[in-house]
Parts: sequence; C-alpha cells; structure tokens
Amino acid sequence: MADAYDLVVIGGGPGGYNCAIRGAQLGMRVACVEKRDTYGGTCLNVGCIPSKALLHASEVYHETCNGISRLGVKVHGVDLDLPLMMQHKDKSVRALTKGVEYLLNKNKIDAISGAGRIVSPSRVDVTGPDGAVNTLETRNIVIATGSEVMPLPGIDVDEDRIVSSTGALSLRYVPQHLVVVGGGYIGLEMGSVWRRLGAKVTVVEFLDRITPGLDAEIADQFQKVLRKQGFEFKLGTKVTGVDKLSDGVRISTEDAAGGNDGQIEADVVLISIGRRPYTDNLGLEDVGVQMDNRGFILTDHFKTNVDGIYAIGDVTHGPMLAHKAEDEASAVAEVIAGQAGHVNYDVIPSVVYTSPEVAAVGKTEEELKDQGVSYKVGRFPFTANARAKVAGHTEGMVKVIADAATDQVLGVHMIGPNVGEIIAEAAIAMEFCASAEDIAMTCHAHPTLTEAVRQAAMDVHGRTMQM
Repeated sequence: MADAYDLVVIGGGPGGYNCAIRGAQLGMRVACVEKRDTYGGTCLNVGCIPSKALLHASEVYHETCNGISRLGVKVHGVDLDLPLMMQHKDKSVRALTKGVEYLLNKNKIDAISGAGRIVSPSRVDVTGPDGAVNTLETRNIVIATGSEVMPLPGIDVDEDRIVSSTGALSLRYVPQHLVVVGGGYIGLEMGSVWRRLGAKVTVVEFLDRITPGLDAEIADQFQKVLRKQGFEFKLGTKVTGVDKLSDGVRISTEDAAGGNDGQIEADVVLISIGRRPYTDNLGLEDVGVQMDNRGFILTDHFKTNVDGIYAIGDVTHGPMLAHKAEDEASAVAEVIAGQAGHVNYDVIPSVVYTSPEVAAVGKTEEELKDQGVSYKVGRFPFTANARAKVAGHTEGMVKVIADAATDQVLGVHMIGPNVGEIIAEAAIAMEFCASAEDIAMTCHAHPTLTEAVRQAAMDVHGRTMQM
C-alpha cells in the first residue's frame, strides 16, 4: 500500500529539510527523501559547515603562530595536529546532521532514506539502500536535490592527489604545493585553509580576475590581500591536463587565448571550477519537466511546467547558496499552502570566508553601469575604524552604492574583519528600501566594526567624519 502525503520533498539539504519543516508547520503531511546516509546535503556534509570548521581552526593556528605576539601574547612550541583538527571538523558535522534529524522528527516528518524518482506528478518511488522500492503517493513534489562538483573534461578526480572540494576537506597531510584550478569562492577558501597550515598555493584561473561576480574594486583588493598572504596567481590561464607523477601531479596549462604552454608540478591539485545542478535519475524527462541546456530546472515562482511539481535551490537559476535555498524552501511551502510565498532575489548576501572575509549584497558597480543606472558611491577603510585598529585587523573597506536620484541603497560590498556578519545590517537596510542617509543617521555603538558601514553611507554624501 502506497503512503499518501500532501508534500514529498526530494533532497535533505538546506532547501529540502527547511521546505519539509515549513510544510509541516502549515499542517501538511510531509515526507523528506534523502539518498545520503545523513541529512543536511552538500552544505552540511561536505561543503559549508566542514569548510568553515577548517577555516576557523586554521585561522586560529595561523594567528597563534604569526599574529598574537604583536598583542604582547607570546606562545612557544605551537604544533599542528592535523588528525585532531579533522576530528573536530567531523564531530561538528555529525552533531549538526543529528540536529537536522531531530528537527524532522520533532515536526513529525517522515525521513525516508533512498534515491527518489518521480514516476508521475503524484507518485515518487524511493529505492532504499537495500534495493527495495517504497512508493509514495503525494499531492505535491518539491525537487531540492542541490548541486554537484563541476568536472573538468579529461581530468579524473581521485580525491587523493587530484581532488574536488570534498577531497580537499580531508587531506591526510599538508601538501608542500597545492594548485587550485578556479578562482572562485570555494577554491580560495580551501586554498586559504592549506596556505595557513603551511602549503604553497597557486591559483590557476581561466578569466583575467578572481571571484567573478564580485564588485571588481573589491575583487582587486581581495587579490592583493591574498598575494600578501603568499598566494600565487596565474590568471588568463587554461588547464589542459593533469598527469599523476610518482609523488605528485603535473598540471599542463596554456594561455586562455591559446599558445604559451606551461607546466606546474605540485603535490595536490584541487579542481574547483564551479558546480552544476544535480538532476540525474530523477525521472524529470519521463514526466516532462523542462530544463535548460545546462541542466537547470525552469520554474515560474518555484513551479515547473508540470502541475504539482516544484523546484528550489541549486537545481534552479540564481546564486548557488544555502541561504537562497532556505528562503525558497519556506516560500514554496507557503505557495503550495495557498499563501503568497516570496523571495527578494535582489537582497541575497554572499560571503567568502577567508581572512579577511569578503561579503556583498545587491548590485555591483559593473551591473549598474550595464543597466544604465546613475549611482553614487561611498567608501570607508577599516584602517580608520577604531575597533579594527586596536585588534590589528585593518585590511579592507566598506563600499556603499546608492541611487543617484533617490539615495536608495542598491548594493553594499565589503572586505575586512567579520564582514560576513556585518553584511546582515546592509541586507536588512536594503530589504526595507533604506537610503544611504537612513544608515548614516542610525546610531551605531562605538567602538564597533559596523561603524564602517555608517561611515561609508555618510561618504555617499561626502560627509564621512572619521577619515
């Protein structure tokens, strides 16, 4: 006998499990299907969470070895215990995956292990670990299967010497030389971990800049900071092959425009050129769900072209970010319940969790120029911020972009200490359509890092008071 549900969610990541919880809160009978042994998706198992555990641990190690003596704190005999650092990462992941299981159980959601396949708009077959098939009858289906690592044609990832971000989270030793193929967020974060722990890091990027999509001014300053930390960059460079050696790898390169072949030898190479939607073996073609030529599911307010089937998160267009999927998760459940679920795609922050951090929300200068929008810019450096000064972390700046006519804040971009937390202030302001003057007139505690946001907003009108 098939089980009957109001909603079946395929995928147990940030989009999937939050959608299931919101659906249950709205009175639906919900099942959440996950093919991994644990819930939480890529983000919790092999992405956001374990990478942040290593980023934090490696930053503490590096600061202890190289930074705190300037504060009058002298430490002798600091040793790296990499296996223990990895145990900390794994323990953190286990605790949080257990937390997701608890939340599903608390909300009376049926957590079903196995690979889900859509047979019809009202039926999902789940093939369990033992091969048995469980049929779920449902009124609605939400696809939240996330994304997977984008492969580099002709290069086989073995998660040993040729690794994806997954393998880079579990290296058994600190490589003498790590080559990162791709200058995006993930590659730079993982490169930062191993650079702090002692590796030489070379970033090879096809484009002529790192972090495409970031405001160009911030990206340029970010690259300069990373260079000071010891990163080497080969921009405008294409990787044409990777060969295993007896004790490492040889990476073959050429100019992106062609010619000028080169080679780089390293211990480990990390392939980090992006991610692609994971839609294999879901039965989408059989039920007629439309996708574009890159495999993204086409949606209109989360609805696919097939009635009763919805999609959210990385399988749809937009930034591949866990918090974007979480927002869509709540919204799609509300739409299914007959409510007005909504996501403001103009106010989705992004963060690069390096040190210093990089954070952004809203439009870049380049986007506004392309759109023909007149704007004003205010800037404030952390070198002039009292809290940053006394902590000794003064690299970076805050940049506020406002509409030239209305003064409404259109974008905020930051590089500096703790900006991954500070960016929330900008996001809230933009969600309420604040002007730069609104931020400038809002009292901020002193001394705090957030004062840099206020001063940058003041600078939009040429009246910053601390620089």
